[in-house]
Amino acid sequence: MDQNQISELSERLHNARKNASPISQLSKDISFSRADAYSIQEAGIDRRVKDGENVIGLKMGLTSEAKRKQMDLDAPLYGVLTDKMQCHKTYSMKGSIHPKIEPEIVFFFNKELEGVVTREEVLDACESIAACMEILDSRYEQFKYFSMEDVISDNSSSSHFIFGEKLSNFKELDLKNLKMEMKVNGQVAQSGSSEAISGDPVVSVIQQCELLSKRGKKIEAGTFVLAGAATPAVALEPGMVVELEVEGLAPVSIEIKES
Repeated sequence: MDQNQISELSERLHNARKNASPISQLSKDISFSRADAYSIQEAGIDRRVKDGENVIGLKMGLTSEAKRKQMDLDAPLYGVLTDKMQCHKTYSMKGSIHPKIEPEIVFFFNKELEGVVTREEVLDACESIAACMEILDSRYEQFKYFSMEDVISDNSSSSHFIFGEKLSNFKELDLKNLKMEMKVNGQVAQSGSSEAISGDPVVSVIQQCELLSKRGKKIEAGTFVLAGAATPAVALEPGMVVELEVEGLAPVSIEIKES
C-alpha cells in the first residue's frame, strides 16, 4: 500500500470520528496487511496531533479470550491514546457512534521499555498502577464482523478512558488474580479476574513492547499502557453511572450523559 492510499484511508476514518458518521469497513473496498493497518493508524494519530492533541499513552486490545470471542477476532493489537481522550467524572455521548465500556488496569511508567522485555523489567519500569475503564467507539457501521486490519486502522476502536487513583505500592498485589467487578447503576454488569488479561496483565505490557518493536517504537517514560479488558464490553446509554472495583485498587466511576 502506498503513502497516498494510507493517507486517504486514514482521512476517511478521521472524518468519520470527527463527524460521528460511520463508514463501511475499509476491507470491503481494499485488501491490506496488518502492517498497512498500523500505518493507517499512525497517519490518523498524526492528524490528531496536528489538530492539537498530545499522545500520552497506549492501549492493548483483544487481550482476553472473552473479548476476542465477542469481536470474532484472533490476536492482541494496540492503539494510541491522547490527552483529549481522557475523561474525569463524566462522559458525553454527543458525537459518539456506538460507545461501549470495559474494565481494565493501567500501568504508568517512569522508565522506557523497548523490544523483548521480562516481567521483572516491566515491574521495575512501572511507577504505579490504577483501575481504569476504557470507552470504545468503532467508526464503522457495525461494531462487529470486521477484520483485524479494520480494527487496527481505526486505532483499535479507541475513544476515551478514565483512571482511578494511582497506587505506587502495588508490587505486593497478586496482579495475576485481582477480582474485577464493573457495576452499572449499582448492579453488577460484568465481573472477572485480571487473569483474563493475557493470563497476567504484565504479560500484556510485554506483548505491547513486542508489537511496538515491529514498528520501531517503544513505551516511553512518562506514558502509560492500558493492559486490556478483563470482560466483554457493555454498551453505554445516557443516565448510566458505571463503577469499576478492582481488588486492592481504588474504585473508579463515570457518569454517562447525553450531551
